[in-house]
Amino acid sequence: MTNRRTFLAGSLSTATLLSSLPLSAQATDLTMLSLVEASDLIRRRILSPVDLTAAYLDRIEQLQPRVNAYITVTADLAMSQAQQLEMELANGQWRGPLHGIPIGLKDNIDTAGIRTTAASSLLQNRVAQVDAPIYTRLQQAGCVLLGKLNMHEFAWGGTSAITHFGPVHNPWNLDHIPGGSSGGSAAAVAARMCCAALGTDTLASIRLPAAYCGVTGLKASHGLASIRDIIPVAESLDHVGPLCRSVADTAYMLQSMAGFDPLDPVSIRSAPGDYIGALMQPVKKLRIGMPTGDYFARLHPDTDQAVNNAMTVLTAATAQTTDVSLPAIPDFAPLLAESAAWHEEYLDDERNHSDYNAVTLERLLAARAVSAEDYIRAQQDMVRVRHAIAAVFNEVDVLVTPTAPGLPERIDSAINPAEAAGAEPSTRNTAPFNLYGIPTISVPIGFSQTGLPIGLQISSAHLKEEVMFSLAHAFQQDTDWHLKMPALNA
Repeated sequence: MTNRRTFLAGSLSTATLLSSLPLSAQATDLTMLSLVEASDLIRRRILSPVDLTAAYLDRIEQLQPRVNAYITVTADLAMSQAQQLEMELANGQWRGPLHGIPIGLKDNIDTAGIRTTAASSLLQNRVAQVDAPIYTRLQQAGCVLLGKLNMHEFAWGGTSAITHFGPVHNPWNLDHIPGGSSGGSAAAVAARMCCAALGTDTLASIRLPAAYCGVTGLKASHGLASIRDIIPVAESLDHVGPLCRSVADTAYMLQSMAGFDPLDPVSIRSAPGDYIGALMQPVKKLRIGMPTGDYFARLHPDTDQAVNNAMTVLTAATAQTTDVSLPAIPDFAPLLAESAAWHEEYLDDERNHSDYNAVTLERLLAARAVSAEDYIRAQQDMVRVRHAIAAVFNEVDVLVTPTAPGLPERIDSAINPAEAAGAEPSTRNTAPFNLYGIPTISVPIGFSQTGLPIGLQISSAHLKEEVMFSLAHAFQQDTDWHLKMPALNA
């Protein structure tokens, strides 16, 4: 780490920098800066992208053995990118709000020349030839790549305990899971091992880890951000999105991520909204819908209390709260059939079966039983519920639910085959919103009595991300849960 420490001692004294930070960011190291804070300081040339990147790489070295958030750390690449971005600043070139921001990518997002494994033994040496378009967009926006993040194998689960590279540990309690499948992404953000991260979400895989790790996680409208060259679960339901420390940070990320990709079969033609500007929109006239049915049923007592407290804040800030009925959810045949189709070439050769975790293999083999007729009917049903959910927003502006009904389980329980093979109740409140295809964000709202984070899910109508951002950001302006940091670190 000598070179990185030399950079930190270079153009700007770290002590001088820290004394100039906003009050919310004054701390002992640069990794305590939010994305928004770091962006502002870089733009004003108070903070060096090289210094910030070096601080994150030092922190990864310190905490990776305990958290296991990364599969591959790209230290040399990160420093090279940061140096290039610093030279651009010196020449008066600023790419925008993400200039010099160090990020991590979930390890199912292709990166040219860097292995992309989906946390599987089967793909442990796979190296893509091209970058996924979503990574290209973030590179062009000025992001620095710290590395590829650990995850649940092939994104086929909600624990991130089932992975060829060893379980990811929740930074709030290392004996517990971080959620999944984007567990490494959420854990890395919570542990300050990156400034922001990308995850993917098919049933819960951004929002559940965000809730379990006490960070903010966004799944935008289906097709708003390109999922091309990301190892899929099911394109009909897959989303790619940011995990960050705050709603504002996620808005900064989405502003650069959104855009049409003509080679992505589910990409949509829609001009990106003003997500950053939406953070300042008033919320007093917003109408909150609270879905009936199971969404608020059978909650852990600590979750129930945290949700009630959050609703008190939201109710005081908005116009009204109304119970609403959401469209019935069809079955998930598209997920099963599309995932089985991608894995077909591997599953056809039984010699590959031993390279899958037994639980993942069992699920994929079962998925192959979905018939063409069932798949087509389920696709038609999904289109119908996407039409039907739009009508709900004639009555309300946003929907609010707990992100998950319970708390993150222990890792030793999550890797038990008998328990891991069961359907995960943790996705009960999140999975419907993938079928609906509407934007949804999870924000931290408190902790259990045992110190484990709890999240709240806020959703808005298709392509109405600005409404969701305005309310979620207003909530974080009135609370400080998103500012809490785990004590695992020095």
